[in-house]
Amino acid sequence: MYLPKTPEIAKKIFPKLTWDNHQSDNSVYLSFDDGPTPEITNWVLDQLERYDAKATFFCLGKNVVLYPEIFERILNNGHAVGNHTYNHLNCWQTDRKQYLSDIESCSRVFHSKFFRPPYGKLKPGVRSAIRKDYEIVMWDIMAYDFDQSVSPEDCARNVIEHVQPGSIIVFHDSLKAEKNLRKALPAVLEDFKRRGLQMKAL
Repeated sequence: MYLPKTPEIAKKIFPKLTWDNHQSDNSVYLSFDDGPTPEITNWVLDQLERYDAKATFFCLGKNVVLYPEIFERILNNGHAVGNHTYNHLNCWQTDRKQYLSDIESCSRVFHSKFFRPPYGKLKPGVRSAIRKDYEIVMWDIMAYDFDQSVSPEDCARNVIEHVQPGSIIVFHDSLKAEKNLRKALPAVLEDFKRRGLQMKAL
């Protein structure tokens, strides 16, 4: 069982993490994790441009090194970026020093005040250390586009049925998510446009 909508109890247990942004009316915040990826990120940027939508890309340092021209396009198109570690490490399975060093490695590739942990996993001590330098951005809605057991239609439905003004939404500009994303993202963008929701970067 998966939960597209983050339970309110999780937000109350970890109130210092950013789960949503309800200060702005009629705005939602699309985000994309794990890129840039040449097979999918440029397509995502094309879709966003078509709908005059802005988003936040939580990039892996190693991918920015490999594809700097795509990263530059993200910035030139007016989107925001966030640190997603250099190597997509799982904090629960990684030594504290190594994990923080991996974040630092990413920060040497590009600067951002935002951080999102891969898999959404953080140890308490590591979380406190990261918060000294970053706003830790989680999410209100997870599309589950990376999950091969979830259909493209269900990915779109996960977002459309749960979104509300202020929601931070996670998609992935990765090869694993490509099949679902190519169908779900246009459906979501069209729905948001029809409803008059403003799609903004953090």
